[in-house]
Amino acid sequence: MKRPPKIKLETTEAQSCDIEDLWKEQLDRITVMRKSGDAPVDTMGCHKLADPLASPEHYRLSIRFQTFRFQVLLALMLSSQTKDEVTSAAMMRLRLHGCDIESMINIPTSELEKLLCPVGFYKKKAVFIKKAAEVLKEKYNGDVPDTAEELCSLAGVGPKMAHLVLQIAWNKVDGIAVDTHVHRIVNRLGWMKTSTPEKTREKLQEMLPRSHWTTINPLLVGFGQRICLPVKPKCDICTCQDICPSSTKLSKKSKK
Repeated sequence: MKRPPKIKLETTEAQSCDIEDLWKEQLDRITVMRKSGDAPVDTMGCHKLADPLASPEHYRLSIRFQTFRFQVLLALMLSSQTKDEVTSAAMMRLRLHGCDIESMINIPTSELEKLLCPVGFYKKKAVFIKKAAEVLKEKYNGDVPDTAEELCSLAGVGPKMAHLVLQIAWNKVDGIAVDTHVHRIVNRLGWMKTSTPEKTREKLQEMLPRSHWTTINPLLVGFGQRICLPVKPKCDICTCQDICPSSTKLSKKSKK
């Protein structure tokens, strides 16, 4: 396949053939760079933090799966504006304490805050977690809802979290999970020009085949953690440097 020239591309509402060639080639190269699986998201991402054998004292699989889904939700709520390493450590503390809906309802807020610290905004998240646990018990029979709309109605849960909960906890793909890494990277790569993660999600869902909807988030998040960093991206070791419209500009900035 002919590689796109190294120019700054302007995106429009209608995706051009050049843009399609660009993202396909860049995605292929990023996939190769990510094969080592050494990014924090690969070992400490939210898909790794819930206990698949949660609540072993319950012999009914339905209860066990409910607790697993609840832990997936909690991990994602904690992950917002928090490094994977910190989220992982907090989830381990919660699991040691007891991490199901009843445990979160009964634990005093001050004690929950101690378990969550130093997670970003841990005091707010402690309140959100307790509220969510109460809603799930009262409205959803102790389970996590299986629609993005219902998930987003929970305090502290946004579209990115909702779509990841559906993918991890329910094995449902209703949309792409877009966080700050994904939003930043696809704009840097020249796929689009968007101002918010939600607008990025909408455009990504228009341009990417559904087969990419679950893989694009961990792929780009890990790429953003290891190479395409928020500050001083490592353009010198990125194999997309010759087809990335931001590469030259960002490389010069990172050397200052």
